[in-house]
Amino acid sequence: MTRQVPDSCPGVLRLHAAADGPLARIRVPGGRVEPEQLVALAEAARELGDGNIELTSRGNVQLRQVRDAGELTGRLEAVGLLPSHTHERVRNIVASPLSGRIGGSADVHGLVPVLDAGLLAAPRLAELPGRVLFTLDDGRGDISGLGGDIGVHATGTDEFALILAGHDSGIRISAADAVDVMLAAAHGFLDLRGDDAGRWRLHDIEDGADRVAELLGLSRGSDRVELSAAQDIPIGWLDQDNGLVALGAGVRLGSLPARTAEFIAAVERPVFITPWRSLVLPDLDEWTAEQVVRVLAPMELIFDANSPWLQVSACAGRPGCAKSRTDVRADVTAAVESGRVLPPDPNPPAPQDIPLLDATEVTVAGRQHWSGCDRRCGRPHTPVTDIVATDTGHYQSSPKPT
Repeated sequence: MTRQVPDSCPGVLRLHAAADGPLARIRVPGGRVEPEQLVALAEAARELGDGNIELTSRGNVQLRQVRDAGELTGRLEAVGLLPSHTHERVRNIVASPLSGRIGGSADVHGLVPVLDAGLLAAPRLAELPGRVLFTLDDGRGDISGLGGDIGVHATGTDEFALILAGHDSGIRISAADAVDVMLAAAHGFLDLRGDDAGRWRLHDIEDGADRVAELLGLSRGSDRVELSAAQDIPIGWLDQDNGLVALGAGVRLGSLPARTAEFIAAVERPVFITPWRSLVLPDLDEWTAEQVVRVLAPMELIFDANSPWLQVSACAGRPGCAKSRTDVRADVTAAVESGRVLPPDPNPPAPQDIPLLDATEVTVAGRQHWSGCDRRCGRPHTPVTDIVATDTGHYQSSPKPT
């Protein structure tokens, strides 16, 4: 697949001209944000943006309606959120949020800063499109199914499967070699991509995964890890293997108010942003965890795994997107608050199109994604019911797998 235009994925130095104003996307490798960084993001959101920090499906963050790009750049540089002007858009690294704390075959969080440093140290890798995604899965299968370009999937305490274009390549590597091999695969992608700026992802290149594997020159076994996308958001009280507690918190439609972010930062623990637009606050003792829930639950963070808010996602909609046919987020909020987002059906009906419905009539069970147009931006990789706005102002709902 070759597109006619180069990748225009936004960053901090190249803002996206959204309908409601400039949008900045800030890369957060591994989703890890330190307390002082979260404070800086909250202050920037309130003083330079619309007052919210948007969480993305790659564990990054966005600020909308940015009023002073230069000031934002300086603030992010001061707290380490913009370590490079040349490589800022290529630092797309997602990792299993609970790795090293709860379950998993290997702790992949230690690979994140090493991979990030390797990307920053290679001048040529600044040429990677901003869409390229690196994935680090600790073996539980929560990350490898996200359709990344280059990644590793733990198959033992010191063995990883090399993932290329979202599939197991058959190559097995050690933890010590994992980052070097991923970086070599990134160079291989650029070799195959050549001057074709329309090839944004590895799967855009015919037989791209096999060709990169051949360039690496590593032996390939016959065993393959079966990968699938899973919507298993870590929510609520999570007992860590070391006796401490992690808290998983959902964020309504992935939009975190600046004031709430400042309260989270006051816990003085690192925060992990997940690819499901939620948060993990790790390494808490039980008393602290209880106080965090007591304070943050009334601020609309979601600690209940059965909340209907965890069943819904949505594109930006109006007024943020000029292509959207309606204010999608207002419509989905009304659906949740009026009880029209139902629990998953254990015996779902066969997929079928549902007639056009007014926004106030849409009632759907289970995982669903609301879109303001046929592009369906932000649609998760897991099976969902698509609820898409039409030109008539109604919605067309159609259950279909990814």
